[in-house]
Amino acid sequence: MRRNRIVINFDNQIPGSRRSSRGRRIAGVLLAIVIILIVIVAGIAGGGYLWWRHYQTSPAYSLAVLVDAIQRNDKETIDQVLDTDKIASDFVSQIRDRVPGSSLWAGQVDPAKLMSPKVKDTLHDQLIKQVQQLTDAAAGKPFVLVALAVPHFADIKQDANSAQASINLKDEQIELQMVAAGDKWKVTTVRDDKLAKMIAQAILSNLPANGAHMQDELQQQLNNLPNRNR
Repeated sequence: MRRNRIVINFDNQIPGSRRSSRGRRIAGVLLAIVIILIVIVAGIAGGGYLWWRHYQTSPAYSLAVLVDAIQRNDKETIDQVLDTDKIASDFVSQIRDRVPGSSLWAGQVDPAKLMSPKVKDTLHDQLIKQVQQLTDAAAGKPFVLVALAVPHFADIKQDANSAQASINLKDEQIELQMVAAGDKWKVTTVRDDKLAKMIAQAILSNLPANGAHMQDELQQQLNNLPNRNR
């Protein structure tokens, strides 16, 4: 009587086992790569967020806010960055330094009264107009692009509570001094020859009627001043 034998072919199962094992290894490698990529992306995003938060407390960011506000004619934001009273007071000192021998400073006119509300308005409007013209390339651009562009045209030196910015645009140079105001910065000084002459002219037009000789004297001195803008 012939016996029936059951034969199990292990050779046919081995290739399948190898394919299954290789598939698991590939899946494990891909999973590891995905996890690494997620960690890298998360690290970059987190680092970018922290950098942006820090940048928002810098003078450069406040300048970007000012440029953007001027291009959008956002007067409220402009006045949050510009300290017009301090800028006006410093312009009187600038004019005094440029024409130190004028009898205007000999006590006949109170320097504090030279910056009348009308002159301050002129200063405010002319400063905004000049910055708007110099930064017209920022008009209509997303704020992020404006903020990232500021360090490329402004050389900013900062210490704990103050900063100096030298801005070079369209062959003109404007120097600003800024002070910390919480986590923001305010512009307190603007040094620009063209603007200084405009303000001097505004001051001249507001001198008292008996100051005609001072007007002539100061006008002559202003006409002889060299232009230091580039």
